[in-house]
Amino acid sequence: MGREISVPRAVQEIGRPVFLTREIAALRGASLSGTSQALGHMQRDGLLVRAARGLWCVPSDPRFSPFALVMFLAGGHPAYVSLLSALHLHGMIEQIPRTVYAATTAHTRVQETPVGRFSFHRIDPRLFAGFDWYGGRQDFLAAEREKALVDCLYLSSRKGKRFGRFPELDLGAGFSTRRAREWVRRIPDHRIRRHVSDRLQSLLEQVKQA
Repeated sequence: MGREISVPRAVQEIGRPVFLTREIAALRGASLSGTSQALGHMQRDGLLVRAARGLWCVPSDPRFSPFALVMFLAGGHPAYVSLLSALHLHGMIEQIPRTVYAATTAHTRVQETPVGRFSFHRIDPRLFAGFDWYGGRQDFLAAEREKALVDCLYLSSRKGKRFGRFPELDLGAGFSTRRAREWVRRIPDHRIRRHVSDRLQSLLEQVKQA
């Protein structure tokens, strides 16, 4: 029987700055409890951060992005980076959101972690599309620019009217009005669809006049 590899060695071999306790334990061929204790020692030494139960990250790693935590924090439900976070990633708004926003098919909730605040917002499962791996990376999914904007307008129809105001919106040359309107047409609820269509048209006119 081979010798167990050390936890620091396993962290190095996992090859990414966000990982689960069970992944490290499996790589070592060791117990979850022993692996968790060893990861805790690395945290106390300032080498790791425990983002949530069983979830670890290496913020000092140049490859690390808080967005990579989204799929892990989603609690087994699908989720992708969207709303204001995706608008910023696409250069459509300048201000960096202090919260990481994501769309999900699960319930809306907020989760505080040592590496940031994550806000998950439920959308109709029939609208759960329009995203891809961001920038060729394989660590997080992000909404396309048109879908990110439509997600914002979709949620702005809810109580509280969040995500409906963009004082600095820049659609950019890559934005497709046709594609955005296609997403609007896919909204099942006709009242929400009408609200989003009207808001989108208003935004397009504002941007054109700017």
